[in-house]
Amino acid sequence: MRPIVKGLAGAALIAALAYAPRVRRWCLTCGATDEEVSRPMTGDDMLPVPEVVSTRGVTIDAPPEAVWPWLVRMARGAGAEPILPEFPQLAVGDVVPPGPAGPGMRVEICDIPRTLAFRSRDHDRVRIFGLSAERGGTRLVSRNRIAKPAVTIVGRAVHRVVLEPGGLVRERRMLAGIRDGAESCLPAVDLLPA
Repeated sequence: MRPIVKGLAGAALIAALAYAPRVRRWCLTCGATDEEVSRPMTGDDMLPVPEVVSTRGVTIDAPPEAVWPWLVRMARGAGAEPILPEFPQLAVGDVVPPGPAGPGMRVEICDIPRTLAFRSRDHDRVRIFGLSAERGGTRLVSRNRIAKPAVTIVGRAVHRVVLEPGGLVRERRMLAGIRDGAESCLPAVDLLPA
């Protein structure tokens, strides 16, 4: 059994080394501008010295007020259900259930419709969503700050090669779902002359 473990550790280390810095940067910043990646976001101070930071973004053809309910819906894990007036909002102190692994995420900042930020109950992860009005629409930026993705060298290699790209896929799907939901609720504009 030990040679198999050593073989897997070696393979993970080689894969991590082959994971080029440019590819990793793209994976951690997909959809975000250089300015969005470098600027501080409200809530960054909740985890001032992370080991891993990802900043990703999407442009949405809807105002921040129309995007916010979809952001809350996704944060609560409700998916792309229709917006209902009785759907509860999030408030500071609310805890959303954990994903497949890990502790629940507590709402730390809820500044409607600008910033929604969570911190894991073990304080090892912060997730921030920032909305800003941009040319009649919204720019939605998501930032993840992770204190320690793994302790061992093999664990870090697996985190880089498997979990970071997997996180990109999940997050891009989530941001696209928020965008599509918000844009689908816009009133139709009649382009035909009266």
